[in-house]
Formats: sequence, C-alpha cells, structure tokens
Amino acid sequence: MRGESAHDRGMKSGRGFLSIFDSLTDRILCVVGAALFSQGPEFMQQYLQRLGGHLDEARRQLATFQKTADQAGLTLDQFISQTAANADSAVANLGGVMTDSDERVTALQTAHDALLQAALWERPFVFLRHLDTGIARATAGVYQPAVPTTAEGLIYAFAGMLFILALYHLGLKRLFGLVFARSRAPATARAGA
Repeated sequence: MRGESAHDRGMKSGRGFLSIFDSLTDRILCVVGAALFSQGPEFMQQYLQRLGGHLDEARRQLATFQKTADQAGLTLDQFISQTAANADSAVANLGGVMTDSDERVTALQTAHDALLQAALWERPFVFLRHLDTGIARATAGVYQPAVPTTAEGLIYAFAGMLFILALYHLGLKRLFGLVFARSRAPATARAGA
C-alpha cells in the first residue's frame, strides 16, 4: 500500500490484534457469565434442601416439647413459662431452649416458604434476605455444580452473559483502552521523534 508508513501498518496490525483480543474476550466472558450465573438456581436448590432438613429437625424437637406440654395438660407457651420460672436454674434454662426452638421453627419456616413462593427474578433477593449463614456455609462446603436443564437455569445463564458483557463493555473495556492508550502514547511519541 503506497503512502502508508511502517508506523501506520504497525498501528493497523495493533488494532487487528486488539480486535481479535476483544472478540476472544467477549466469547470467554459469555461462557464465564453463563456458567457462574447458571449455578445460582442450583445453589439455591441445594440450600433449600438443607434448609428443609433443618426445618424438619427443628419441628421434631419442638414436637417433643409440645408432647411433654400436652402430657402435663398445658399449652406449649404455658409449659415454657412454667419451666422458665422454675427455681432450679438448669430447668429454667430449658425454658430458653424451648423458646429458641419455637423461634427457630418460625424463622426456618418463613425462609422456606418465602423461597418456595418467590418469583424467578425475586428469588435471589429473597434468598439473601432470609439467608442463614450457617446453612449457606454448609451448602457451599458440599456444593456440586450442575449443568442447568431448567428454564430458570437457562434464564439465569443468559442474564449472566448479559451482565458480564455489560460490565466488560461499559467499564472494563474502556479501562483497558485507557491503559493501552497510555502505554502506546510514549512509544508513538518516541517513534515520531
């Protein structure tokens, strides 16, 4: 190409490399975004299973207290009050255990119902609002990634692609462009001198 300097040809090949890099980065980020976000429904499902297990166990414990109250001819609240008022501190502490058990069943049931009834797009927010960190840590400790085969998993995967690409194109790509422009500017100035 006549009239084109070596510097101009170098700039075009540099742009070609950046174009290939940008295209490759796009594709990699699509896969990463889809893979990460598609795991959201799977993690929430595994968390919900553990939450259900904790709820069942808490109900079983509370049922034991209820049965004892029934045998004494008392409501659970009366039984808790009488136990908490006992002069023996060990027995009185049991009143606190029963109260904690009752509150735990209520909290777990509320979280369980909220997650089951949440719409697709509100589920992550409901999950975070009712998150039990102990159950979440236990879920994460044995979490098994899965390939999403549900509509929800595919929708989350698509949302992940869009989110990561938007993050890249609206923020990171510009940042990379500024960094590369600064690093090329001194080399261009030296080449022109």
